[in-house]
Amino acid sequence: MKKTILHLMTTMAWLLMLATPLTAMAQEPTTPQLTHVLTLHVACSPAQTLGNTAMGKRIVIPIIGGHFEGTHPNGSSFKGDVLAGGADYQLVDTIRNRTHLEAIYNIRTADGVMIHVRNEGVLANPILPNGKTGFYFNTTPVFEAPTESCYAWLNDATFVCTPFFEQNTIGLKVWKVN
Repeated sequence: MKKTILHLMTTMAWLLMLATPLTAMAQEPTTPQLTHVLTLHVACSPAQTLGNTAMGKRIVIPIIGGHFEGTHPNGSSFKGDVLAGGADYQLVDTIRNRTHLEAIYNIRTADGVMIHVRNEGVLANPILPNGKTGFYFNTTPVFEAPTESCYAWLNDATFVCTPFFEQNTIGLKVWKVN
């Protein structure tokens, strides 16, 4: 039964796409707009270096807590805590001066809703044409919020994040791609 429903939905999607005039499909895409939705302040323990692995130099940075504040699409604000127990798993490529980042952790809103976060990105220090070292550090968080919660909108959007450094935490500014 599930396969039949899935096949029917796939067929309907194809029919809708075929029915769309080619002129509508050929329009130039618009530049995405960003809306700031969240700022996290994440506290970490000192890095643990596992050494060179088959995947590269592995570093693990335990997440020990923090807090966040944000704005719902309706304009109301929300806040909560970054929970201890997650980590930032990093693979360092010393030849290319880049690090692949993958932070996995949970946050809990002030009204008790748990949200899972997986934040991947790149930290790079490329050598620029002028011989100086560049700096690039951006990530793309993916949220898993309960579908019956007022945070379910986090499940259905793409987000980009720019980290910044604070005295005892790393800050993360998160924008929704509109």
